[in-house]
Amino acid sequence: MARPSLLRPALLTAAAALAVAAVLPSRALRAQAPAAAAAAPAAPEVGQAAPDFTLAWADASGPRATPVSIAAHKGKVVVVAFYPKDRTTGCTAELTKFRDEFDALFGKDVVVLPISADSVGTHVEWAKEMKFPFALVSDPQLTAAEAYGSRMPGRPMSGRTVFVIGKDGTIAWRDLRFNALNEGAYQALAAAVAKARGA
Repeated sequence: MARPSLLRPALLTAAAALAVAAVLPSRALRAQAPAAAAAAPAAPEVGQAAPDFTLAWADASGPRATPVSIAAHKGKVVVVAFYPKDRTTGCTAELTKFRDEFDALFGKDVVVLPISADSVGTHVEWAKEMKFPFALVSDPQLTAAEAYGSRMPGRPMSGRTVFVIGKDGTIAWRDLRFNALNEGAYQALAAAVAKARGA
């Protein structure tokens, strides 16, 4: 039988090897984390040109004949509002607020573009049910959401973000974590729209 004094060095060596093996994977994961973060698209900054897109959209009467784009509305203030999904609690609260307080929040000649990954058909049904005074944009491939840094990580939907685009086509204001249940978020949005309009 081996003496305890002879076993100790062997046990210490084994313990050290196990400790190194445990540390190496965590270091590898930490090294990978910055690369993953860097791969995530960044949202455009205030003052930068608003990314353009061309997508299908629809209102209560049905699909619009011509796709919507940011370029087509240059010279107007545009509000781009990404949201996760039609008929969900927060999204219903947000778009109902847009509907009920449209004049106070946006005013005349402002183009409001709520965008989600839902289909045009789903948008038509929801717009008809809710009597929205604006069309809903369909972004099923999340191309616009990615261009605006608004894709929800790990999920096939947009996060809740809002951008105000000025008449010159640049980002005038943004909220990357818009709180649909916070009155202060709507007040800040209304102030940003008014400033962009020059009101």
